[in-house]
Amino acid sequence: MEIAIGLLIIAVGAFCQSSCYVPINKIKNWSWESYWIMQGVFAWLVFPLLGALLAVPTGHSLGELFASANSFNLWMTILFGVLWGVGGLTFGLSMRYLGVALGQSIALGTCAGLGTIMGPVLLNAFFPELDALSSLTFAVILGVVVTLVGIAIIGVAGAMKSSALSEEEKRDAVKDFNFPQGITIALLAGFMSGCFNVGLEFGKGISFAETPEMFKTLPATLLVTLGGFVTNAIYCFYQNQKNRTWGDYKNVSVWGNNALFCALAGALWYSQFFGLSLGKGFLVGSTTLTTLAFCILMALNVVFSNVWGIILKEWKGCSRKTIVVLIIGIAVLVVSCFLPQLIG
Repeated sequence: MEIAIGLLIIAVGAFCQSSCYVPINKIKNWSWESYWIMQGVFAWLVFPLLGALLAVPTGHSLGELFASANSFNLWMTILFGVLWGVGGLTFGLSMRYLGVALGQSIALGTCAGLGTIMGPVLLNAFFPELDALSSLTFAVILGVVVTLVGIAIIGVAGAMKSSALSEEEKRDAVKDFNFPQGITIALLAGFMSGCFNVGLEFGKGISFAETPEMFKTLPATLLVTLGGFVTNAIYCFYQNQKNRTWGDYKNVSVWGNNALFCALAGALWYSQFFGLSLGKGFLVGSTTLTTLAFCILMALNVVFSNVWGIILKEWKGCSRKTIVVLIIGIAVLVVSCFLPQLIG
């Protein structure tokens, strides 16, 4: 029963993340770089800080926790957050060229596989005595492989969509649709985004002994998102300077509206990792699912992003065969979430 609750919590977080781009459509009269960093303030600073505070027992503080943590692990957690920030930037571009459904599918699928594998591999490279590679069991590898198969099937559906639609139909679905450029950016985004889980692996020991299991990864999540915020802030402020869009922040007539929807987008985005932490607290009885939790989260993100893609009519005009291939890919991803537990 606890495993079912854990997976349900992770699924709710995935649904929220897949919905986070809906509020952004309500933002008015701001350039991309302005609203991107503003939602990032909420997604990568405010809400992760509030989440991390839940992991602090009475009489203690976050400052005390970080000061007492292994400095190497702490800085490696932030460093991989900085690298993940590059993935976050290219992630947005992948959806610009491929749409919400296909862009998230390719980027998150790559992120799911690499993030799950890279964490134990790199941790083992620095701390071989921890035997982190032992967590990569047959069941875990199978879960990653099945996830990547599901992503590949969705990628095939995307290629079928690209070849079957006219340029005008592609633009109707996704304004800047460009499959070759988009697929390249999405793969890069997925590779760099996988660094998030690597950061969590390095930071998983940064917690108080008294902290409930479901909150233990929240301080590390804050460190990773802090690193990602730095990367995004540098790029967005550079774009503000280059495009002369600093005036966006002075446009007081839209501040209330834009701040509200940026906060909502940030809350929805952060929900995935808050849900991941809570969900893993219910999965401690299964080493396989604990290791695969990040992969499961990304797979469910892909499932829900494609649901949004259908709702937003990004697959409009595609043949029935293409839609069938898409649905098969989604079904494989859903199976990937439960198959390892059945055989583990």
